[in-house]
This record gives sequence, structure tokens and C-alpha cells, in this order.
Amino acid sequence: MNETRFRQVIGQSPAYWGGAAALALLVLAGLMAAHRMEELGHVITGMDNQVAWGLPHVFAVFLIVAASGSLNVASVASVFGRVEYKPLARLSGLLAIALLVGGLAILVLDLGRPDRIGVAMTHYNFRSIFAWNILLYTGFLAVTALYLWVQMEARLGRHTRTVGTAAFLWRLILTTGTGSIFGFLVAREAWDAAIMAPLFIAMSLAFGQAIFLLVLMAACRWSGRPLGDALLQRLKNLLGIFAAAVLYFLLAFHLTKLYQAKYHAVEHFLLAGGRPYALLFWCGAVFLGGVLPLALFYLPSLKASRRAIVAGALAIVAGGLALVYVIIIGGQAYPLTIFPGWHEASSFADGAVNAYAPSLPEWVLAAGGSALALLIVLLAVRLLGFLPESLADEPAPGPADAGARR
Repeated sequence: MNETRFRQVIGQSPAYWGGAAALALLVLAGLMAAHRMEELGHVITGMDNQVAWGLPHVFAVFLIVAASGSLNVASVASVFGRVEYKPLARLSGLLAIALLVGGLAILVLDLGRPDRIGVAMTHYNFRSIFAWNILLYTGFLAVTALYLWVQMEARLGRHTRTVGTAAFLWRLILTTGTGSIFGFLVAREAWDAAIMAPLFIAMSLAFGQAIFLLVLMAACRWSGRPLGDALLQRLKNLLGIFAAAVLYFLLAFHLTKLYQAKYHAVEHFLLAGGRPYALLFWCGAVFLGGVLPLALFYLPSLKASRRAIVAGALAIVAGGLALVYVIIIGGQAYPLTIFPGWHEASSFADGAVNAYAPSLPEWVLAAGGSALALLIVLLAVRLLGFLPESLADEPAPGPADAGARR
């Protein structure tokens, strides 16, 4: 394989600066929405004492999980030695950092009192999974930045495999920690399961790969750089495997719940009775996030179409957001069982399904954090060489080349 040449995106067109300005405005709007919620309180949102994690948390968790998965390509190249993915490793690492920063920005601004984040980072309760996740998130940023450094500094190239392996292991631990936030909360019947950790790992692989594929195709198209069909098909097939893995773990998760009689009520709520959660689960998570992409990727009439690849990746992103919404919001909407085996009644809506509808400030904050991640990528590819000059397929060896090898 020839040596890959990297160069920056020139980024002098009106379309580039228009896109950057639009993303910057969304980021500013997100900051204003967060300030508004901080000033007036969460009473202006759809959240309350029962549903304390709203739509911004859905986007934050989605971006954090996708950040881990967007490092897939770099891991395949550095850890598993697949040299055909090596030219994409830099973009993979950049996207991982950008998505994590965007997700953490939403998370910090949505929790309230962002000025006290320093306290949370210096005073740890190691019996809390939330405290461990602060270490995991900051560690992931550090190890991914180090990975990019050894990738882009020729003198440090011999350390790429070592640092890449550390990043691969760290991202698995990070996603396990994120999934364990829900798996450890035994009071919520919709979450209480050890399989939450591997489910989140599968989700990270699918979401991150889908976003990476969309960013790569857009970057190559807008910068006029060739992207070969063979490489694109490999990335698409890898994404299809990850989408199927999410469906498998969802099936295992819900079958395990249904096997236990005490979870029958919450499973009926999520899968059949609760609106809009059952609709989001079947139409969003299952159909959009799994069935439709697999059809677009593998039907003989569509599998070679680039439009089908884009549509499948977009469907996985939309289905992923629906799945995270069902997990987070649906899990809180179902009433808590305060005294298992007993019926309780009070004036505090015990046993009632908790209603939630996201407000405009929540939508704006979620959009602002997502725009921040894309803005980081847009500016970084202009400043440094994250994109190869060409990703065209290598020509097949001709008769002369074959004779020379013999």
C-alpha cells in the first residue's frame, strides 16, 4: 500500500463558512437555552421530580456512546492490523473527541450548577458509578488525544499500536460504565439488568460507525476527494454487523425480562401499552435502527448504492435516538415500585405513569451540543491534516505486475 498523504480542507468557500456560521449559531442558542433554564429553573422544561433526565440527557448519552463507537475504525487499523483502515484512523480519533465533548457539554449544562463541576472532579465518592464515569470520560479524552499525537508525529509512529490498544480497552470500559449507570439503578424496573453494559457496547459500535460513515462521505464529497467503493462497502458491511448486534442484544434483554414475572408489567408498558414508548421502540429502535438499514445494506438491488448507504446510516442514527429515548424517558415514566409485593396509595400520584413532553429550551440545548461536535470537526479538518488526499481504491494488479511478482 502506498504511503497516505494527508492535507487540510481548504475551507474558503461560502458553503464552508455558511455551515460553520450555522453551527456556531446553534451552539450559541444552546448556551442561551442553558442560561435560561439556569436562571428560571427546570420548571420551564418538561422535567419534574419523577422524570429528572429529559431530552438533553437523551442526546448527551447518545453522543457519549457514539463517541466510543466512532473510534471503531482506528481500533481496527491499529489494534487488529487492518492496514486498509489506517488512512481513516485520524478522522476516527477526531470524531471520538468531538462527539464526547458535545455530549459532555449537554450533560454539564443540563444537570444544573455547571459552575460546580470542579467540585465533582475533585471530590469523589468511589461507591458511585457517576464518580467513576468522570474519570472514564476525562481519561478517554486524554488517551484519544495521545493516540492522535502518535498518529500525526512521525517520530512516535512506533507507539501507535500500544496507544491504540489502550484507547480500545478504555473505550470498552467507558461504554461499560455508561451502561452500568442504568444497570445498577435497581429501583427502576426498566433498567435493572446486567446486560445493559453489553447492550450499550453494541449500541456504541452501531451509532459511532454510522456517524463516522456519514461524516466521511460528506467530507470527501464536499472537499472533492475520491472515496473508493471497496472501502465504502467494507465500512457499510461493518455497520450492518453492528446494527444486527444491537437487535440481538435488545432481543436478549427483553426476553430475559419477560422470563421473570415481576417484570411483565414494565415490559408490557414499554413494548405494547405505553405511549409513545412502544411506538418509538418498534418503529424507531427496531425498524429504523435495525430492519431498514439491514435491508438497505444487503438487498441485491440496493447494496451497491451510495444513497442507500447514507439512508441506512441516517436511519441508524434516528433509530438510536429513539432507542435511547425509550431507555431513559420510558424507564423514568414507568412508576417506581416503592414497596415490592405491596400496594401503596397516597396523594403523590403513586403508581401513576409519569408524563413528559420536552420543551423548546431542551430541544435547543440538545441541538446546540450536537452542533458543537460537528463544529469541532469542521474547524479541525481545516487546521490539521485529518483527511487523506485520496481514498480511491487501489487498481488491481495487471499482467505485468503479476509477472514481476512471480
